[in-house]
Amino acid sequence: MPRGRYSLHDLHDHTPLGEEHFHCAPGPSGWRYVSQTTAPSGDHAGSADLAIDELGRPIRLELHAASWQVRGAAIEGVTWVRTDPTGVHAIEGNAPAHAFTGTSPAFLVATARLLRLTPASPATRVRLVAFTDPVLAPRTVDQSWALLRSEAHATDSGPLMVDEYQVSALDTGERYAVHLAGDVVLAAPGIELEHLETPPSAFPEHPV
Repeated sequence: MPRGRYSLHDLHDHTPLGEEHFHCAPGPSGWRYVSQTTAPSGDHAGSADLAIDELGRPIRLELHAASWQVRGAAIEGVTWVRTDPTGVHAIEGNAPAHAFTGTSPAFLVATARLLRLTPASPATRVRLVAFTDPVLAPRTVDQSWALLRSEAHATDSGPLMVDEYQVSALDTGERYAVHLAGDVVLAAPGIELEHLETPPSAFPEHPV
């Protein structure tokens, strides 16, 4: 069960946004990621709990940030309920999208698992509902993912397979690289892996 800590930074000026302390693990029905985020001051800033099935579809999502809360799942596309800080008004949303995304590194792992690309695969378009901090406002985004290469890197505990993806935002044309090892993000825009207690978990090649 990988357990560790990511540092989060602003994509434009690299201002520290805080840290995300996480643990994750594959299971018989898929993969689950649980985290707590802290602000640069050290104060609690939010949490994420994401579970995906063996095909990479979100079967449960729960996000908390700035007293806002979102719960969602893959139902008729994706469906979610967003609750305001007072807890009085809950607004349900639905979109013809494949999955969710957001600030947490968990979403990069989940999207890669959903797409299951190989270096020979063409770039694949995916529609996601993004929940943006700090109020978890939903926004539908279209991205293109391509797996550029998979390379084995020597480590003290044996070879580590690292996948390099190129992700393109189709609304702006912006491109960036995402490096994954199993269910851990090694590097991505605004994300740095600062500490990892145990090696990443490897996903099975094909769903059971």
